[in-house]
Amino acid sequence: MARKVIIAGGGTGGHIYPAIAIGQGLKKRFPDMEILFVGTEKGLESDLVPKAGFKLKKIRAKGFKRQLSLSNLVTIRETILGGIESLIFLKKEKPDLVVGTGGYVAGPVVFFASMLNIPTFIHEQNVKPGVTNRILSRFVDKIAVSFSDSIKYFPRKKVVVTGNPVRPEIIYTDKMKAKAELDLDIEKPVVLSFGGSQGAKRLNEAVLELIERIKDDSSFQLFHITGKKNYESFIRELEDKGINPLNLGHIKIRPYVYEMHNVIAAADLVVSRAGAITIAELTAAGKPAILVPLPTAAGRHQDYNARFMEKNGAAVVVNDWDLRGQVLYSAIIDLIFDKNRLDQMSLASKRLGKTDALDRILDEIVVLLN
Repeated sequence: MARKVIIAGGGTGGHIYPAIAIGQGLKKRFPDMEILFVGTEKGLESDLVPKAGFKLKKIRAKGFKRQLSLSNLVTIRETILGGIESLIFLKKEKPDLVVGTGGYVAGPVVFFASMLNIPTFIHEQNVKPGVTNRILSRFVDKIAVSFSDSIKYFPRKKVVVTGNPVRPEIIYTDKMKAKAELDLDIEKPVVLSFGGSQGAKRLNEAVLELIERIKDDSSFQLFHITGKKNYESFIRELEDKGINPLNLGHIKIRPYVYEMHNVIAAADLVVSRAGAITIAELTAAGKPAILVPLPTAAGRHQDYNARFMEKNGAAVVVNDWDLRGQVLYSAIIDLIFDKNRLDQMSLASKRLGKTDALDRILDEIVVLLN
């Protein structure tokens, strides 16, 4: 009889992409395995999970506000109702294992699975764990973490360091081929800047100032991704400054890039936020970085991710409130032409990368299944 695994996680890409990677990995190892996802109506999972070819069961779930708020009363009600839905769903499906990848939707599903004596496994993407996984750690059978610095937050005997699963093309794309694909000069260094799938307003503002500074200086190339919703206003602001974006041969501006493995491979230095998936991809590819952690990220987890990279010599951290065009320019110039330092940072980044993270996770899941 085919095994059945339920995977719960959602809200942001940081929770969903690892969940999908685990689902795809399990399906590849065990083609007959039935895999069901649990998420919410409003989270990114409602779009991404079906696109990945998996069934998604939607339950009620809502995150708590960190300050006193009347909306938390609604959250309590939704949490109770979501818990009841989870319990009914688990009793109906009778899975052999439940996997949680964080986010408030994972809480009730993994908790009630544990109460029903179903084997449970959680994966934590960030250096500092989210509230859901910290609570669940008391009840689950196994905890996979992405960074060694996360071990101290969990019961030690349950923890294994696996890393964050990344797409194989992030690891294996050839740099010169990627530069050619993107119409970049293979002789000149490339700075890649992006703010995540939604873009980052603060980073866009700093890059606008940076472009003013380097529009006539082609000693390095800049590839900037604005985010879809910010692209038109970004181009308008350039034009208001008298800069024609079509005439900037050494500066390329895109709203969004689906083939992120190409731009990461082409980059000599990356400027970005410090989300867990970004960090996993940069370290898997061995890329040096200037990291600008998002100050409003839950539990300030991006600060912990960025400082971990800096402490290990793989990145330089610039605080969001300090970010200006001049600050960004200085940080780039300090690094981009210093080949020795870039090489050292690249090696440090590569050492932190776990290119076999998915296999490590799957091995632990197989032990629980058996």
